[in-house]
Formats: sequence, structure tokens, C-alpha cells
Amino acid sequence: MRKNRSAAIAAASFLLLSGAAIATAPAAVAGTPGGTHANDRNSDFNGDGYEDVLVGAPGATVSGKKGAGLVTVQYGSSRGIGTNDVARFSQSTAGIVGVAEAGDGFGTAVASGDLDSDGFDDAIVGIPGEDIGDQADAGGVAILWGSKQGLKGAASDWLQTQEPAADEKFGSGVTAARFSGDTPGDMLAVLDRDDLELFLYDAAPQVARDAAPFKRQATERLAAAAPDRNIQPKSLTTGDYDDNGFADLVVSGVSVGEEEAGHGWSAYFSGHAQGLTPERALRGGPASASGDINGDGFDDLVTGEPHSPDDGGETLTGGLVGVRYGSAEGISDDVKWWTQDSAGVPGTAERGDGWGADLSVDDTNKDGFADVAIGAPGEDIGTVADAGAVWVLRGAAAGLTATGAKSWDQNSADIPGAAEKGDKWGAQVRLTDPNSDGRFGLLASAPGENTDDGVVWVLSAGAGGVTAAGSWTYGAGSLGAPAADAAFGAAIDE
Repeated sequence: MRKNRSAAIAAASFLLLSGAAIATAPAAVAGTPGGTHANDRNSDFNGDGYEDVLVGAPGATVSGKKGAGLVTVQYGSSRGIGTNDVARFSQSTAGIVGVAEAGDGFGTAVASGDLDSDGFDDAIVGIPGEDIGDQADAGGVAILWGSKQGLKGAASDWLQTQEPAADEKFGSGVTAARFSGDTPGDMLAVLDRDDLELFLYDAAPQVARDAAPFKRQATERLAAAAPDRNIQPKSLTTGDYDDNGFADLVVSGVSVGEEEAGHGWSAYFSGHAQGLTPERALRGGPASASGDINGDGFDDLVTGEPHSPDDGGETLTGGLVGVRYGSAEGISDDVKWWTQDSAGVPGTAERGDGWGADLSVDDTNKDGFADVAIGAPGEDIGTVADAGAVWVLRGAAAGLTATGAKSWDQNSADIPGAAEKGDKWGAQVRLTDPNSDGRFGLLASAPGENTDDGVVWVLSAGAGGVTAAGSWTYGAGSLGAPAADAAFGAAIDE
């Protein structure tokens, strides 16, 4: 598989409607801190009204240290994203706390939110392999502050758990949203190996010279929301499922220490003026995403379970996606399960497909209903094992539907490259709208592509939703970053 298309095409913008005229600038979204609904996540680091794209490359070699990791940001514009208006950050960047070390995994997890309520989104970078003193892989989080000029390495901040422990992997998952009335901006949520910690920006002078301007709000034990389930957390998603003006939080993972370990389960916390309240355990995980699929004003929860049994106990070896709808009472207990064998869904469920390994939810055709992107990195294409594929299922007033569903792999028309063994295309999928035309195109990554260099594919969107026409690819090298074994695209900000 070739790494990229020609330099001229690789430098092209992410046009969400191929061949369309340049869009006029959208109404500014900067200056409105605090995200509650899933579609409030703007990832707008320079406050120009266009969504930016933050990508992690945790395997990258930085300053000669293999696996130190880095992140890239591509700034959105009226023409979308390209490979020119780009910035790169690592722990070798001036002003970023720490030193690039082998195995740190800077960029293993990425997220954004306006933490200091200044109208510019900030980048949150998880570094779960960071050693703290003699505690190996205790983990940490770097905060890169947004500004009119975009993200800055200067004056970045650092977070770690209060009592670092070996193999704790603090920073393995990160997100931000307005969970309470304590701040007009976003609160930071960080996963470690076992639990969840919440941090609130605090502009008051810090006692310690190197202390970050955050105060720890709480350590949330997953058992509070899921007392009958021992959940090992893997991912985070937020949305306003009850439309009460505060973001809710879902921590998704797999069950451990039980007779049936490895099943997908999630812990649901509802947001209120006073803060997060533990609710209950929900079947489904370890992947999750949120958005308003049926257009009723309540965010909905989508979970992906690529490898474990369903509620009925039958092994679904190809993967399982669950949809729960929001309401004034929050996330419903009722769930609609989807597989590749569901009527109208392209493909056939097969052992090891990994359907639902990653998810993203947003509106691809501007009809007011959020659609669902699904990655299946283990999908075999003909006789080519684990080549990978991606799907988009459409939202509608009645909920998620297979009507108009589409799927692509690297052998599909207009998709650059060719399906190869172990590519695992679709390990990450993200719907994003960097030209702010209201139609969300698809980023699909294969972090293991080209012997673990990693590549991201760009599929634009038009009146009919996502299309392969005009799709293109890029890797870390396209953005001026070290490419060898970088695992570029292992994390993409939602």
C-alpha cells in the first residue's frame, strides 16, 4: 500500500462537498464556553468558527526516543483541512512540560474543551506511559491552551493523579464538558486503569511554582454507578441525554473479575448544577459515542462491542452496536442492537470482524438527524484478513435506520490504496466538519498501516452524506512530523 497520494493532492483541503464553491464564514462559535450537547464539541482552538482536527501518534519517535509520541492539529477553514495549516506538539516542544521518553505514548488519548472559559478550545493530551519518579507508566495529562493564534506549547500545563502508582496509566482516556454549574466552561475528566478523576480550572494563584491551575473535584468510583459490575474503563463519551443544560458522562469498558469477563458494560453519570450523579450500569462497550440520532433534542448513546456475547448469551463474533435514546428521564434502558446481519446493513457478520471497535455520531447530510459511523478493523476483504472497513448508518425521526446505509473498504471505488492483510482500516472513525457547512465528513484511520506508521483517510460529505469521491490520505510525514512507527491516527479528537 502506498503511503499517500501525490503531494499536490495530499495538500488539498478536506472539502465536504467535492467541487463545491468556497463557503462563507460561519457564525462564530468562539466566546461560548462550556459544552453540554454532543454537537457542542467544536474543537476550535483558534476561535475562528471552524472545527480543527487533533490527531494522536503515540508511537512516534521524538528526540530519538521511540514511542515518545506526538500530536498534530490541522486548522479548519472555509476549505476544510489540508496539510499546510498544521502544528505539531510533543514533550520536546518548547514550553510543554516534561521530556520525551521512550514509551511515554504522548497522544494515546486526545480531547478538547474550553477549560478556562476564554472562548478558545484547549487540547487535552493523555500520556499513560509517562513514568512519575520511580513509578513506571503512572501516566499524566498535558493541557495545550487555545488562543487566537491557535494551540500553544508555551505555558502548557501538566496533570497527574494525587498519588501516582506504577501501571496506573492516568490519561488513558480524556474528555471535557460542562458537567455542573461550578464553571461556565468545561470540566476535565481523566481515566486511569480503574477509575475516573474530575478537575476544574482554577485561575487562583497556585501554591507550588509548578502546580497546574486545576483543582481536583472528585474521584468517581465506577462502582457508584455500576455496583453490580466491575468495569475496567476504556473510553469516555458525553452528551446531554436529558436536555437539562448539563452534560452527562458515560464511562465505557469491559467487565473484569466475573464469571463472564470481557463483556461490554458502561457506567452512566448524569450531570446537574451540583455535579455528576451516579445512575446505573448499561450493557455495551468498550467503545461509545453520543449524538442526537432522532432529532428530538435529546442526545442518544451508541456503544460498540466488537468481541463479546450479547444479552441473550449467543456469541456475536462479528461485533455488536447498541443504540439507546435519550429523553427527559435520561438514557433509556431499552436498547436496539445492530450487527452486520441486521436487515439492510451491508456485509455479513463474521468471526473477528470487530464491528463497532470505534464509533462517531454526527449529521453527514445536514438533515437534522445525526448519523453513526462504525469501524470494523478486523473485517476481511475477500481473502485478505483484517484489512478493515467502515460503515455509515443514517439517523431519522424514528431513530437509527439501515435505509441508505453505506460501507467502504480500501478496495472500494475512489478509496486510495488497496486492502492488505492487517491494515485494520477503521480502527478509528471520526465525523468532522472543518469547513462548517453543516455536513460532517469522515476521517478513517489505520494506525498499523505501512508497518505501524499509520495513515488517515479523508472522505468528504455532500447532500447525500459521506462519499468516497475525491477521498485522499495523509500520514504524520505529510504534516512534517516523524512518521516511522508513529501509529498516526491511533487517536482522533471527537
